[in-house]
Amino acid sequence: MLVDEAEIYVKAGDGGDGAVSFRREKFVPYGGPDGGDGGDGGSIIFVADPNRNTLTEFAGKHHWRADNGKPGSGKKCYGRSGEDMILRVPPGTLVRDLDLGLDIADLDEVGKQVTIAQGGKGGQGNYHFKSSTNQAPRQFGPGEKGVERNLRLVLKLIADVGLVGLPNAGKSTFLGAVSHAKPRAADYPFTTLEPSLGIVELDTERTLTLADIPGLIEGAAGGAGLGHDFLKHIDRCKVILHLVDLYPLDQSDPIKAYHTIRTELEDFSTDLAAKPEIVAANKMDLGIEEDDTLDQLRAALPNTKVFPISGATGEGIRPVLEELWKRVHGDEEG
Repeated sequence: MLVDEAEIYVKAGDGGDGAVSFRREKFVPYGGPDGGDGGDGGSIIFVADPNRNTLTEFAGKHHWRADNGKPGSGKKCYGRSGEDMILRVPPGTLVRDLDLGLDIADLDEVGKQVTIAQGGKGGQGNYHFKSSTNQAPRQFGPGEKGVERNLRLVLKLIADVGLVGLPNAGKSTFLGAVSHAKPRAADYPFTTLEPSLGIVELDTERTLTLADIPGLIEGAAGGAGLGHDFLKHIDRCKVILHLVDLYPLDQSDPIKAYHTIRTELEDFSTDLAAKPEIVAANKMDLGIEEDDTLDQLRAALPNTKVFPISGATGEGIRPVLEELWKRVHGDEEG
């Protein structure tokens, strides 16, 4: 199960207090202060781990605390610093401070790490407070408090291409045909219940990452259906692949279906709607030779490339993948 949002509390470790201590040794008549500094508190550090693909770990545990620093001791001994807490999240995780109402980190690259909450500095021991007028100081520096934050983690999948379309447009079948992904596919709507990623190998040196989200319906951007919660997962994609069912079982209009999805994309995000798009007219294997449905769709979309395909038979898929490669890598303007 994909968990793509979680709210957690993090607390960096407090710094240890400095020590108040005086040197006491035989044959040393004037010992003086020798209190050591406290150790620093551990920090909370987020790392984008390619082996993570869900926020399940954080949905089940809401409080995360790093170790405190230890207090200093005599003979100018420093306290041990607290260990940093490394929290591993999927690449694409956005970190938002709920109290500030700000996005404070975007772990959008594999291996990227960000210190989210800094550990407190250790306090100074009384050795630092010695002066000509204060030979036996009893002052010490208290350790600083570690930063604490209430956070919302939001996972946005990182993919080159985002697949969109009405339920039963054939997105899952297409993804399964071009990659090793095994999305569930059936003849009824809402087969896909959570986003799926697939890696497409065009050849030994070229790959594309595709993200399939649950089918959108009219009103999705306003919260209707399943797709609204997952539209964020194609927010990072470079190109949109819009699958249109040319021969829907309910005999609805493919052109109207196309415009329904475009409206939902625009209502959700103007930036998302402005991304380059190509259209795959799917289920060509169900048509008859003299049918002009494809021509009508092309005529309705004069500024958009429309590729006839069949996810079930593989017909026309290769040209679509080559076009996606060009768009993703900027070889051709959308």
